[in-house]
Amino acid sequence: MPGKLKVLIIEPYHGGSHKNFIEHLLRLPFAFEVMALPARKWKWRMRLSAPHFADALRESGKKFDRVICSTFLDVAALRGMAPAWVRNVPLLTFFHENQFAYPVQVDDERDFHFALTNMTTALASDSIAFNSEYNLKTFIEGLKGLRRHATDMSMERDIDTIEARARVMPLGLDFDMVDSADARRADGPPVVLWNHRWEHDKNPDLFFETLMKLAGDGVDFRLIVLGQSFERRPDIFDRAKRELSHKIIHFGYAESPIDYARLLRQGDIVVSTSHHEFFGISVVEAVRAGCRPLLPRRLSYPEMFPDEFLYDDADFAKKLKDAVESGGRLSKDKAVSLTDRFSWSAVSGDYEEWIRDARIWENTAKRT
Repeated sequence: MPGKLKVLIIEPYHGGSHKNFIEHLLRLPFAFEVMALPARKWKWRMRLSAPHFADALRESGKKFDRVICSTFLDVAALRGMAPAWVRNVPLLTFFHENQFAYPVQVDDERDFHFALTNMTTALASDSIAFNSEYNLKTFIEGLKGLRRHATDMSMERDIDTIEARARVMPLGLDFDMVDSADARRADGPPVVLWNHRWEHDKNPDLFFETLMKLAGDGVDFRLIVLGQSFERRPDIFDRAKRELSHKIIHFGYAESPIDYARLLRQGDIVVSTSHHEFFGISVVEAVRAGCRPLLPRRLSYPEMFPDEFLYDDADFAKKLKDAVESGGRLSKDKAVSLTDRFSWSAVSGDYEEWIRDARIWENTAKRT
């Protein structure tokens, strides 16, 4: 095919990891164009963005050699409503998350509409990629769980088709800012770091309540709390800010990437108590900065980090106390060895191959 492949990226939720993912893709040697909507109201994006983008494609009159989508787009609906050329070129979908494993509030009932949209998106795509084995595994397990509802409808072929089209590709991250950030830090007790979203699925109650108990028992530490907060946030954050005020170095969103990197470099131990993590960008960034990770032995973490950094949920309080009392950051060499495979330079070739892959044409030809 002469010249650069023309690649269209469609993203209904252009923010956070979705936005960073696209920024990295744009470095690859293709002729890219991006169609995107701001990152808000994800449920309505999943329901309505397909007709929106189908109309936009008709109005533009442009054609492309590849289309790349994310899981907040109903790809089956898009291919049904978009101009005919969209059905005749390879379409690739990247799964940042899947709605079978995405946590819901305790009192909410899971809306399987979104999980089923993920399923039909996978079936309507020529190739699908997941950011972790955990993401792919929970997606396939969720599909198999639907069979009990299918009664007289067979899903075996659909599941086999999806598995055959799937691959795992870790997100590629930039570490330049973390690597070059000022490493100076004050003397004193170990610094515990939280750098996750301020939402219930990250399980902040367990984290802060454990820290408050350790503080009450006389365990000495300092605390840095980072991450994005929202208008509605768990009450535990306000309580922790009051009760741990004498321990706090920083509490709140970092105003700039360099401030964020500098604060990461001040940490000794990065902790996750999350109920949900399909990849774990914030942990990888903190580990790169030299923080020793303390992570649950579940979700995506066991495939990303050695067992020495993992804990069983029942042992969290003891493991956190031991980590604080033993102290010690990672050496620079150890931090690099744990994170280098997640750098963009390490994975960019896999993404280029995914987009070029001639085998994708086989799926397109079979469908048409």
